[in-house]
Amino acid sequence: MTNIKKKWDLLNPQKKQSFIPDIITFFENNYDEEIWILAAEEVLDFFLENIALDIYNRWIEDSKELLRGCFQDLEVDLEMLKK
Repeated sequence: MTNIKKKWDLLNPQKKQSFIPDIITFFENNYDEEIWILAAEEVLDFFLENIALDIYNRWIEDSKELLRGCFQDLEVDLEMLKK
């Protein structure tokens, strides 16, 4: 069976599978509902498809902003070193 890589599938298979028991436990503890592995995988896929790319893109924008600030500080520090 060939695994098809989806654009929102940002996790490696081992990491993705490690979340399945947590999802099952979440439904048991919060909703008193027993779900099976297939349903937990579908829940995870739903969230990955619908929000993972937004979170990833937000992280990129936050990182860019952080780097801008670091480079501005570096520029000021370098100017102070001029003689």
